[in-house]
Amino acid sequence: MSVVLVVNSGSSSLKYQLVDVGAGTPLASGLVERIGAGPGPAAHTDAAGRTSRDEVSVADHHAAFAWMLQAFAEHGPSLESHAPVAVGHRVVQGGARFFEPTVITELVKINIDELSVLAPLHNPANLAGIVAAERAFPSVPHVAVFDTAFHQTMPPAAYLYALDRDVAERHRIRRYGFHGTSHRYVSRAAASFLDRPVEELKLIVLHLGNGASACAVDGGRSVETSMGMTPLEGLAMGTRSGDLDPAIVLHLQRRAGLGVDEVDDLLNKRSGMLGLGGHGDMRDLTEAAEAGDEAARTALDVYAHRIRSYVGAYAAQLGRVDAIVFTAGVGENAPGVRAMALAGLGGFGVAVDPDRNAIRSRAARRISTDDSRTAVLVVPTNEELEIARQTLEVVGA
Repeated sequence: MSVVLVVNSGSSSLKYQLVDVGAGTPLASGLVERIGAGPGPAAHTDAAGRTSRDEVSVADHHAAFAWMLQAFAEHGPSLESHAPVAVGHRVVQGGARFFEPTVITELVKINIDELSVLAPLHNPANLAGIVAAERAFPSVPHVAVFDTAFHQTMPPAAYLYALDRDVAERHRIRRYGFHGTSHRYVSRAAASFLDRPVEELKLIVLHLGNGASACAVDGGRSVETSMGMTPLEGLAMGTRSGDLDPAIVLHLQRRAGLGVDEVDDLLNKRSGMLGLGGHGDMRDLTEAAEAGDEAARTALDVYAHRIRSYVGAYAAQLGRVDAIVFTAGVGENAPGVRAMALAGLGGFGVAVDPDRNAIRSRAARRISTDDSRTAVLVVPTNEELEIARQTLEVVGA
C-alpha cells in the first residue's frame, strides 16, 4: 500500500486527506477551521465514512497539525500501520518557475514565499502548512504540487498580455491559470472513460465551482485557460466578476471614489452571481430563477453566455473538439446550468440528451446523445488523488 498525506493549507484552515494511491481511495480526511481566530469546528472522517466532530481553539498551523495527529490516533486509521511515504502540498502559485511537482527544499520554500506577491492570500498560507507539516512528519519527503504548473505548457500567444514588454516582465504580468490540478486529473479521467489515449484527444474542460475556469487541453497539455494572472479573469463566478473592461477599474476609482482595496473587494467578493442575481451559491440562484426572480434568471444567462463564448473560442483554437467535460461542484451537480451553457452549440456537433443530463451520479458519465459528434461528459474531479499521484511519482515510492 502506497499512502500519501495530502495537505491543503489555507490562511485560517487546514484540509487534509490520507490517500491509498494504488486503490485511488481516501483512508481518512479532515478539516480544521478558524485557525488563529478562536474556537472553530474541526472534523475527521475515517474510511468507513464515520465523522468525529470537535470544537477547538488552534493558535496556528502547528497546533492544527497536532489536532490532526490526535484525531488519527483516536479515530484511526493508525499512522503507524498506514504511515505516509510522502506528504503532498497544494500550492496555488508557482509562477513561471515551477513546471511540475517539486520536492520541497529550503530553496523551494524561499521561492514559494517570494511568489506570494502574485498570490498574497494563498502562498503564505500554503507555506505555513508546509512548515508545520515538516515538523509533524520530519522523516518523509514533502512535495509541492502547483495549481499553475499544468498551464505552463501554454504558448506565448496564449499567456502573454498585450502590455509593454518591459513592464510586464519586470512585474511578472502574464496569464498563469489556475485549477491546473483539477484540469489535469479530469482530462485524463475523460480519456480513460472514452477509452482513448489522452495524447489523441482535444478537450475543453469546464471546472465550474464557486471559482470557475475553462481549459483547452490538446493531447493532454494545457494550451489555453480562462483564468489569468489571478483567478479573477475569465468566466463569471460565484462572487468574482470574471472578464471585464480594465478601464472599469479606473472608472470606479476616478468617478466612484473607490480605493484599491475597495475595488478588489467589489470584484472578488461582491460581483459574479452574487452581484448580478443576489446569490453566490448556484443552488440558491437556480431556485430563485425558477421561482420567477428576473435578476437571478439574468445572472444565469450571463453565466451560460460566458461559458458558450469560451467553448467557441477554444474550439477555434483546437481545430476540433472530441469532448466537452464538466466538473467541480456546479459542473457535476447542476443539469440546468449544463443545458443552458451548451444551448445553441449544435453547429459544433454538440447534442445533449436531456434524460442523461438529468441523471445524478458520482460516476463519470456521458450526457450527450449517441450521435453527438462531440461527446459531452460529466467527470467528478479528485484533486487530492491527483496531488497524491503526482507526489508519489516524484518521490518514486
